[in-house]
Amino acid sequence: MHLLRSERLSAILLLIAAGLGLLLANLSFGPELIDLKNAHIDLHAIGLDLSVGHWISDGLLAVFFFIVAVELKRELVIGELNSLSKALLPAIAAIGGVVVPALIFLAFTFGTETANGWPIPTATDIAFALGILAVFGRWLPMRVRVFLLALAVIDDLIAILFIAFFFTADADLASLGFAAIAIALFGAVSRIMKPRSPWILARRPQWPIVLVLCVLAVLAWYFVYQSGVHATIAGVALGFVMSRRPGGRAAHALEPWSNGVILPLFALSAAMVAIPQVRPSELDPAFWGILVGLPVGKIIGITLVGVLSALVVRKKSGTPALGFTDLLVVGALGGVGFTVSLLMNELAFAAQRDVADEGTLAVLLGSGIAIVISAIAVTLRSNWYRTQKRASKGVGGAFSR
Repeated sequence: MHLLRSERLSAILLLIAAGLGLLLANLSFGPELIDLKNAHIDLHAIGLDLSVGHWISDGLLAVFFFIVAVELKRELVIGELNSLSKALLPAIAAIGGVVVPALIFLAFTFGTETANGWPIPTATDIAFALGILAVFGRWLPMRVRVFLLALAVIDDLIAILFIAFFFTADADLASLGFAAIAIALFGAVSRIMKPRSPWILARRPQWPIVLVLCVLAVLAWYFVYQSGVHATIAGVALGFVMSRRPGGRAAHALEPWSNGVILPLFALSAAMVAIPQVRPSELDPAFWGILVGLPVGKIIGITLVGVLSALVVRKKSGTPALGFTDLLVVGALGGVGFTVSLLMNELAFAAQRDVADEGTLAVLLGSGIAIVISAIAVTLRSNWYRTQKRASKGVGGAFSR
């Protein structure tokens, strides 16, 4: 299990799974696999009718978003975003890394039916970005990693808001109300698991509380799904309301399953698309918007907005900030969209399967380009710091601090 907490291994597994999914879908038996992914598992008695692919993206992926929310909460309470001064620069840079890719996408798709996919190239895959940094950035100073982590956390928060507000059908208020009750009860019960709670101090068994939390989590997911809001938002809400220390322990326990099973399974499923047999000129404008928006838009947005904001903040408060070259490295890493971009692609083009398939390829290609660029940039910058002898060795895990 310890290996599955490694950012390096997590990034490698994601890449292998995505490549395998794309390969299998384009072999002779590919159509049968795609049909299997789209086959529905109907639980009519409880009102659930999802395809195998949607059980993965709507169900299992909620666990990943729960872990993301726990990390977000930790950073907001005691981490790198627990004050305005700490959060300001990465927040501004993250906004730049959202706005510029979105504008690039809209420049390609303006006036077309696929313009609503503009959030797709705005996401950063925190696991992949930190994995690349861990593999190639041994000599980079900790401040680069801290800035990247803060920026990626804010980026994840923005992506969650996009999913909640832009990819939600007409909400069923009754189901949302039941979901809110289950989530509130989940948060209240989780307090019993705090280290100094009377239950823990009395050394009572913890498994009944864990069982109740699991039941409440499933109920919350079910009612969020029934409400019309994307079901992964349940994972986000549960992560935010859970007591911080029990939440950290839960995320730590779930992280190997998320890294080793859930995310690779999602990557395999999402990348299982047939390569369109069309000329480049026949591809939908959304394809080009994603392909350019991810690697190019992120670099431009994060770097330029980060530099401008750093100059203003440094002049007003004297707060130190990353230089242009370090921001360029972070911008290159931010272009690796992958997991959340694949999810938003599925949500944006759910009714346009051909465009969704092209969007998946664009996410994989755009993220692949960003991986190559960022690996080169991180390696060169790390070697520079090594020669200057002013960096510290090693990069820790997102949950290791």
